[in-house]
Amino acid sequence: MLVTYDTLPDFAAEFVARLPKTLSQRAHIVGLSGELGAGKTAFVKEVARQLGVTASVRSPTFTVAQSYPLSHDPFRTLVHIDAYRLAPSDLDTFGWGDAAADPKNLVLVEWPENLPGSATDAFPRMYFKVRGEGVRDITYDT
Repeated sequence: MLVTYDTLPDFAAEFVARLPKTLSQRAHIVGLSGELGAGKTAFVKEVARQLGVTASVRSPTFTVAQSYPLSHDPFRTLVHIDAYRLAPSDLDTFGWGDAAADPKNLVLVEWPENLPGSATDAFPRMYFKVRGEGVRDITYDT
């Protein structure tokens, strides 16, 4: 789907509307793949806004993970992970196991391909491609 800066809010609203309405046994995790500047962080910011987050959302490139409280049923926390600089040994450092295990978490992972093998096996991905100035092609692999 082609998404522009103007249509990003509608695209994010559709994503939020499709989120599970009931909790599963683990966190709801979605990987966000694409080159630098493809719109992954802009998407996370808009999803956070749609979910009622009022804090400033930034890419956690150096902190790896940032959490935001939610009051959007059934989720209680949005966990934004940027695995761009992540080494496999860093998974426990930022609490991947806890983030992935808590069913009340919605976890959005930028650069999921940098997570070690089995950490990425069971969650869907969105792929962001630059198509022009302010235009992105976003596909969702469920």
